[in-house]
Amino acid sequence: MKLHVGVDDQDGLVHSQATTSATMHDLTVSEQLLHGEEVRVWGDAGYRGIEKREAHKDRQVAWHIAMGPSQRGRLARDELERLMEECKSSVRAKVEQVFFYVKQMFGYGKVRYCSLRKNENQLALLLGFANLLRAESCMV
Repeated sequence: MKLHVGVDDQDGLVHSQATTSATMHDLTVSEQLLHGEEVRVWGDAGYRGIEKREAHKDRQVAWHIAMGPSQRGRLARDELERLMEECKSSVRAKVEQVFFYVKQMFGYGKVRYCSLRKNENQLALLLGFANLLRAESCMV
């Protein structure tokens, strides 16, 4: 099972989620993760080529998709490109913080149920709790 989340890059709150089997590519659910009012889209290397998809061709957003591992190995020579990749990683870390809340705070680490629908329902509840904790910590 894979959990795909759309996270606001300003406050780190989850605004959309999709759950797929582990065999599906990340790009298959990209339409579900974007709400249409984005100015910037950040993604890991699994989302390379998203701007070429028919559903996203007309979007007026700045695409910040990470390089693949083989391309990052060549960045040692170019300091500016390396800094840009580090910037992408720091913004995408907000998604990893959501997973930290779900895994550490709520103890969710494995697929517990037999169907994706049941797992997705439980994850929706846990992501809602994670949003509450995140919003509360931002207010303090």
